[in-house]
Amino acid sequence: MSNEIVFFDLPSKPPCKCWSLNPWKTRLALNFKGLPYKTEWVEYPDIKSKFQDHLPPVDLYTIPAIIMPDGTWVMDSWKIADVLEEKYPEPSLRLNSPYIQRLKEHMVEMNPHITAIYKPKVCKLVLNEPSAQYFRKTREVDEGMTLEQLEEEKGGAKAWEAAKPYLQKITELLKENSEGPFFEGKTVGFVDFVWAAVLFFFSRFGEDVFADLLKASGDGDAHLKFLEGVKPWSERDDH
Repeated sequence: MSNEIVFFDLPSKPPCKCWSLNPWKTRLALNFKGLPYKTEWVEYPDIKSKFQDHLPPVDLYTIPAIIMPDGTWVMDSWKIADVLEEKYPEPSLRLNSPYIQRLKEHMVEMNPHITAIYKPKVCKLVLNEPSAQYFRKTREVDEGMTLEQLEEEKGGAKAWEAAKPYLQKITELLKENSEGPFFEGKTVGFVDFVWAAVLFFFSRFGEDVFADLLKASGDGDAHLKFLEGVKPWSERDDH
């Protein structure tokens, strides 16, 4: 039996690299734990047919997912983190960190204000054509308008202005331990990978969009130093 984990990720336009925030969380955890894995890229419309015979029935099959060396399939970045921590406890992801719940709460508050920024850009800038068509169709149903309308009516500067209070709460949380650069000072854990995933996600939309995020955060340097701290586990992003 191979000790290699199979990791399902969403491909991007060439050069194909990790881009989506949920797969980034899993990829960072795998890299942090130093586990052998191979990436299998799956376009959005192919996910259901690839997964449905191996996982319990659900309304929506999602990425990330992994196949453990014993053949067990696991879907959802949070469930994957639990399984990885149980099977490979060192180095620890620190899943009991109180910062995880605090960060999640701020992200839930922020998300409705930034969907008009990222949904149109994912479709236009990141996805290959099969996934772009699927993404457009499903997200336009969710939003009740075209992605172009969404961007025009709710995106841009007004979206960042609405998101600013929640982004700045995250900045305050990140700076709570002044020794930094991580949420728990010099100790890295899954909470850091959750936030790094968001930053990597927005960086894929161009320097101007990422600069807008840093500006709205209230202290861009804190987030750039944070990303520099995470760098050892983010360098493997394309295989």
